[in-house]
Amino acid sequence: MIHRNSQTLQIPDWQNTLSQSIKDPERLFAALELPMEYLPRAMQAQQLFPLRASLPFVSRMQKGDINDPLLRQILPIDHETRHVVGFQPDPVGDQAAEILPGLIHKYHGRVLLTLTGACGIHCRYCFRRQFDYQHSNPTRQNWQQVLRYIAAEKSIHEVILSGGDPLSLSDSRLQALVAGLEQIPHIRFLRIHTRLPIVVPERITPELLTWLRNLSLKVFMVLHINHAQEIDAEVEHAIDQLKNNHIDLLNQSVLLRKVNDNAASLIDLSLRLGEIGIIPYYLHLLDKVTGASHFDVPQQQGIAIIEIMRRHLPGYLIPRLVAEVTGEPYKRPIY
Repeated sequence: MIHRNSQTLQIPDWQNTLSQSIKDPERLFAALELPMEYLPRAMQAQQLFPLRASLPFVSRMQKGDINDPLLRQILPIDHETRHVVGFQPDPVGDQAAEILPGLIHKYHGRVLLTLTGACGIHCRYCFRRQFDYQHSNPTRQNWQQVLRYIAAEKSIHEVILSGGDPLSLSDSRLQALVAGLEQIPHIRFLRIHTRLPIVVPERITPELLTWLRNLSLKVFMVLHINHAQEIDAEVEHAIDQLKNNHIDLLNQSVLLRKVNDNAASLIDLSLRLGEIGIIPYYLHLLDKVTGASHFDVPQQQGIAIIEIMRRHLPGYLIPRLVAEVTGEPYKRPIY
């Protein structure tokens, strides 16, 4: 007999939900009743980049549909093993812009910190799928150096928390890290790039909200939602909690082949975002990372999609089509 304690019997908190994520393709195929003929390909591709998908995110997928737009974002496929010219391990020049381990300074006025490699979901198109988090972590022996660098560079007014997903860190860890940033007079904004409110919406706890609300820095949270199907009642509740605590919310999507590469999908997404109080911020052309070429959408197709969106939506619901180009001083506006 398996004995369960009271903690096990409770509804799992966000850390338990993360720990229960699906990491085995066979388990994913069984849960979604997918055609087993695709399983060997998934097993092969996940050797290059492991599968990880939270149970809340998987629950929004259509069973039996190998082309479900959410499934395509996390399903390893054999195309990832192919070498495609133009696709590389570090497509956005993170390595060249890394001043200290985990501190990336590309653009004037802001720096980005890769606080952790942990995430609630492994998106197959992730531009950091080959990033060396073990040696690019500012939170171990390097934090005081990071703070000294930021304090010395008085042109920096914003710090971006990224990863992985910074909200995969505990509240106490986040508080300890950000407390040092709050002591630097010229830092005015804290930007948090996260997918956790979407893939593990219970991460938005009263404790996290209290901390965010009481920060001395102005907080912007940039979410990552690619398809309207990603937003269910639990996600909407998490977003409501953030909005009620005066956190400004932006969304950035990636234009992905066979996920959202048509105007109807992106119009639907923008309308849904507007409905729950999130501003569509960026629509990224794919960062050409090794293993993700099957997601690539031509730039001209992206421009045509934005043109259609402009005919159907108000300007505040139109994301800016951009590309990140190594060495350029800002995201390149495409349209």
